[in-house]
Amino acid sequence: MSRETDPQAITDALDAAIDAFNEEGYGVLTREDAIDPDVDWKTHLTKACRLLAAVETIADQGFYTATIELCFGATERSVEAYALAEGGDDLNDFHDHTSCYDRATDLGLLSGTTTRELRQLYDTNRTDSYYGGRRPTERQADTMQQLAQNVHKHVTNQVREGGVCVCDSPN
Repeated sequence: MSRETDPQAITDALDAAIDAFNEEGYGVLTREDAIDPDVDWKTHLTKACRLLAAVETIADQGFYTATIELCFGATERSVEAYALAEGGDDLNDFHDHTSCYDRATDLGLLSGTTTRELRQLYDTNRTDSYYGGRRPTERQADTMQQLAQNVHKHVTNQVREGGVCVCDSPN
């Protein structure tokens, strides 16, 4: 099968998405204001803030799958932000979705037991939620939201340089 046989709407949208990510052909870019591009750890921390803001926006609307996905992402971005800020890590150090939990233990952010459980939660439930046939529940979404918020708050309180979290800002 060649690309020419694919629906034109898909190939056009794919080309536009590739161009957008390559930042080609669109003039002045409109970036998400609340994301701090100063240094990698600030970018990751504020991305976590924005993911949590999205969760708040869709709360109580029955988007359990989206809530769970966003919360796993917010938890991961928060822990990565800590490793980048306090551990001297580089973005290239995070080659998968769970290595950040090992760094959390190495850096003393969380105990080995807690990070093992976070990793297991991700490995077992995020993968099943994403690829498996189970239907997420309201309780799963609610508890993931609480977990992501608490991890984010803990990270924010542990990072030496404060004032970066935008969770309470109107953006």
